[in-house]
Amino acid sequence: MSAAEAPVVPLLATDREAIAAAREFADAIAGDAAERDRAGVAPRAELAQFDRSGLLGVTVPRSGGGPALAPTTLAEVFRTIAAADPAIAQTPQAHYLFVDVIAMLGTDAVKRRLFADVLAGARIGNALAERGTKHAQDLQTRLSAGADGRLRLSGRKYYCTGALTARWIAVTAIDDEERLVAAFVGRHDDGVTVGDDWNVIGQRATASGTTELDGVIVDRELVLPYGTAFTRPQALGSRAQLVHAAIEVGIAGGALRDARWFLQEKARPFFEAARGGWADKASDDPHTLLRYGRLATQVRAAEALLDWAAGELTEIGLVPSSAQEAARGSLAVGQAKAFGSEVAVSVSSELFALSGASAADAKYGLDLHWRNSRTHSIHDPADWKYHHVAQYEVNGVLPPNHAQL
Repeated sequence: MSAAEAPVVPLLATDREAIAAAREFADAIAGDAAERDRAGVAPRAELAQFDRSGLLGVTVPRSGGGPALAPTTLAEVFRTIAAADPAIAQTPQAHYLFVDVIAMLGTDAVKRRLFADVLAGARIGNALAERGTKHAQDLQTRLSAGADGRLRLSGRKYYCTGALTARWIAVTAIDDEERLVAAFVGRHDDGVTVGDDWNVIGQRATASGTTELDGVIVDRELVLPYGTAFTRPQALGSRAQLVHAAIEVGIAGGALRDARWFLQEKARPFFEAARGGWADKASDDPHTLLRYGRLATQVRAAEALLDWAAGELTEIGLVPSSAQEAARGSLAVGQAKAFGSEVAVSVSSELFALSGASAADAKYGLDLHWRNSRTHSIHDPADWKYHHVAQYEVNGVLPPNHAQL
């Protein structure tokens, strides 16, 4: 595509503009979420629409030409989109992490180069985790200098959300000096192969499968000292986790919305309620209303906790002033993520108990909410989040600086 043919991507300069763009995009994709889930393929057209929306650039720093919008806005953007389709919401999650990484660790030249691309609609995918090792961050991918002096990247990654349709892929690797680095390679560079082998029960359209890197030549300028970020107070992990929390809270809200629709439009009252004069329709059944009221309260609480955690991150910034401040943001997000995950799983399961047997008919696709929430919520264990919260509250122990709360 020539420069003249390239789409014009708007700069969303204010919180209001970003949230309005998220709502417009969510409205556009909401009706086909179940069909995309059944197809289980990457939603290329919808992601291209997202890339053109201007939302990719909302956290780019002002020094890089962006609006540097706050975590409170980012959380609302993702909650809004996830309520419509959480698989599409998750696909660009790592993009915002690496916008932060570039802002924190990139040289001026790297910032000019990559931020210009981002603002023009170039999305960054990830190739971070690996399979078959002691844990997901036990990295075997190597970045090594060859005899010709050029850097080459080799390895095999999995859970590469967003990589299949990205312009750039951020790859973590170990270099010749045993340092953890992040290298940016082009999605279509020689030696980069992104597979479509993602086969899970939920979040199916994220296409979070395998990326193979076979001697990929890497521009030295695009290698960042990722490991150094964790030697000082930082909010990279908590800002990334905030997006995951927003996705969970969005799933919960979407499930509650669809439960309300089913009760109003499709469900019948239980025969005892009808015969006893309690209810002429399902939405008047007292037991149904009790269950719905509980679920609605849980969702509102999760939304409030998400907003509070986002506010904490907004106050402390990307590079907090102290370990105590970094912990403050990390713990807040940990609580929002853990609680939001539990609420999403609960609401997406309980909607069947209050809607009745007909809600299980596959044509309605209501199982989508539970499968998505269950799959996404095990991204990382809630137990460790509660553990760190309790360690701080009871024993005054700060979470480790690298903890992905």
